[in-house]
Amino acid sequence: MKLNKKILDNISKFEHIINYKFKNKEYILEALTHSSYSNENKRYNFNERLEFLGDSVLSIVVSDYLFNEEHELPEGELTKLRANIVCEESLSEVSNEIKLGEYMLLGKGEEATGGRQRISILADALEAVIAAIYLDGGLENARIFILNYMKNIISDSRKGKIFRDYKTHLQEVLQSKGENNIWYKLIEEKGPDHNKRFVMQVGLNEQVLGVGEGKSKKEAEQLAARIALDDIL
Repeated sequence: MKLNKKILDNISKFEHIINYKFKNKEYILEALTHSSYSNENKRYNFNERLEFLGDSVLSIVVSDYLFNEEHELPEGELTKLRANIVCEESLSEVSNEIKLGEYMLLGKGEEATGGRQRISILADALEAVIAAIYLDGGLENARIFILNYMKNIISDSRKGKIFRDYKTHLQEVLQSKGENNIWYKLIEEKGPDHNKRFVMQVGLNEQVLGVGEGKSKKEAEQLAARIALDDIL
């Protein structure tokens, strides 16, 4: 496919930021294309398939790094540490660092509702970018990108400076106030089976405290708890 100058300029600027030049521009174009843009502009290739692949590449790179660096940690602790590093919030932080939202192709409706700042869109797009680098330049280039741009999150997580077990924190806060009737409820499932998203509520007695969305029920619960904590604290 022949790309127009505006899109090529957009890709070139993004390549400069991430310090990686794509041999096949179609990979990064697909990674930067949200489904809303595809729907509005009759472009078939958008980033959900790349997101699926990027999630696995990210997981193997971070798992390999932690396995070789954290010799004393048992499997359970390694799993928790990895989950803390690869969660949506961490990925959106990296996305903001590389200004990923500015270079995405979004539909007008999605852009109007703040899509360029939405945590889930940014996290998914970063996974797609990781997959694009993997397909274009192999696992080693993907590893370099991940460990370079996630080094601070990885370091802080290993030192215990990032604590994202919001469910436990929320429970402790509410129990300190004498409240014990905390509940979580699944209210919606979105998307196809390969890219399912879950929406969870957290509440106390009859009151809803927060609503979160994530790739798993556990991730959605954590985000709901974090939103509840933002209101409570």
